[in-house]
Amino acid sequence: MRTRPIEGAPSLGLDNASLALDYERISATRQFEAGKLLVSDLGIGPGERVLDVGCGTGLLACHIAELVGREGRVLGIDPLPLRIGLASSRARDNLTFEVGDAYDLDRLPDNSFDVVVLNAVFHWLPEKTGPLLSFGRLLRPGGRIGISTQLKGDLTQLQQILRTVLAEPPFDRYPRIRESITFRVGADELRALFQTTGFLPVRIEVRESERQHPSAEAAVRFTEASSFGNVFGHLPPELKDPARERVRKALGAVAEADGSIVVNTHRLVAIGERR
Repeated sequence: MRTRPIEGAPSLGLDNASLALDYERISATRQFEAGKLLVSDLGIGPGERVLDVGCGTGLLACHIAELVGREGRVLGIDPLPLRIGLASSRARDNLTFEVGDAYDLDRLPDNSFDVVVLNAVFHWLPEKTGPLLSFGRLLRPGGRIGISTQLKGDLTQLQQILRTVLAEPPFDRYPRIRESITFRVGADELRALFQTTGFLPVRIEVRESERQHPSAEAAVRFTEASSFGNVFGHLPPELKDPARERVRKALGAVAEADGSIVVNTHRLVAIGERR
């Protein structure tokens, strides 16, 4: 359980209904697709018990529930109540959702899961050892953990533009405590984290992918929905729309002929086994 606030940690209080609905729509062709690859890597099958940490609106948890079948079960947790509200519409006999935090899992019993999944979540965790120890406690011996996360040091063109705009006047008068709103790790760091928290690293690799947004506006909405409002959350209300407009303008200058924005990204994918 988190005992004190982490300086520069993303706020969980900036989400709203519009962002949650945007995430539901946008993630279906982005985070969900990456999550299905991670689930395939984990080899999740019938009868298994799976914990989906940071499940968002529940698309991936629903997919996993189909894989584990009637004899399995899936629990999706997320700290954002609005997104769990949307996910709950997908609940079924073998699939449940709860508002939950990776730092506070004491209510869940030891050895109660076969698999823990963190898709597009790990980079949001400021402190990682505590959650990994908790996941190890929840997994049976030999249970698996799968992580798909942003790679340390990898900045997409979209992220570079965001940083450039926010460093310009008048937005520079309101700097974040940390330049980045995420807490990323590299492959060697994640391997070390696995080893020190009781996991055997089975696979750790970097994967490249291409993502396309239909417009600059869509790209901005993606960043806001995926960050649950944190991209511009540090700015005063009167500067948020000007910041969005300036980012849209900068993206327009690098758009494809049809106005779309192509983003090349690298993700860190890791599979570990509880010793």
